[in-house]
Amino acid sequence: MSAPPVVDLPIEDERLAQDVATGLAAVEKLLRSSVESEDAFVTEASKHLIEAGGKRFRTLMVLLAAQFGDPSAPGVVPGAVVIELTHLGSLYHDDVMDEAPVRRGSPSANARWDNTVAILTGDYLFAQASDLLADLGPELIRIQAQTFSRLVQGQIRETVGPRDGEDPIGHYLSVLADKTGSLIAASGRFGALLSGAPADVEERLSRACEAIGVAWQLGDDLLDVASSGAQSGKTPGTDLREGIKTLPVLYALASEEPSRLRELLAGPVAEEDVEEALTLLRADPAMAQARAELESWVDRARTDISGLPDIPARSAFLALCDYVVQRSG
Repeated sequence: MSAPPVVDLPIEDERLAQDVATGLAAVEKLLRSSVESEDAFVTEASKHLIEAGGKRFRTLMVLLAAQFGDPSAPGVVPGAVVIELTHLGSLYHDDVMDEAPVRRGSPSANARWDNTVAILTGDYLFAQASDLLADLGPELIRIQAQTFSRLVQGQIRETVGPRDGEDPIGHYLSVLADKTGSLIAASGRFGALLSGAPADVEERLSRACEAIGVAWQLGDDLLDVASSGAQSGKTPGTDLREGIKTLPVLYALASEEPSRLRELLAGPVAEEDVEEALTLLRADPAMAQARAELESWVDRARTDISGLPDIPARSAFLALCDYVVQRSG
């Protein structure tokens, strides 16, 4: 079975493009077989989000990072599957916490079945990831545990919110680094370690991938305000409706001057006020501030990537940085 589409990243080097395509196909095959169970229902529930597609963004990070060592090393594909299973497992749990009815254009597992099935299916995917990980060695197990700890702590801190006196913007960015950036950082680290890349390359890739991950999420924040539904894949203003304070909203609320926008953004925006809120927010300096923050994270990534060996994968990572900026509008 061919791999699903990933981010629309042009890879100019033909050999690298072929290596990535071959790797994606191998990851997809192992990903599907790794969740199969003797129980047909467990298999069906576990494949629910796999069948729904997805960008396989983290898989791409593993495969590109592996180019700085031996990309054909036997642990690279299983390592990418471990990362993808961890991500997918977290999505099952996220949908329960968010009471989300849809994921990747299909009914979420909790909507199709119920919360218990979704939670247990996420747990099953984590278990299958651990089973694969056990063959990759103690260092990878430790990295996965540390990454998962960061991911969960980020989710907890997002749920609880900033403490009294804590800067909401600083809190939000640190949550993104833990909840989103940590697993993407692990993707780069896995690819480097499993391919035998040098230690300094591993560190650069880990830092760069984390920065790219944070920037990607900030791009989603901007798209929810500025894009059409077709461009972003979801209805504009979804976060506003749900009362989720993304970075543009936090910058807008940081202004001390009373305004109609601040009034609208104080809580979940009523459906009849969403268009007004979007119009005001699009024209507010908060959007430029949020975009500048995104670009600062991309610049961090570029700095580390520029210090990597000059091979086609480095150019691909730099092209990815450009893509992250361009997709945000």
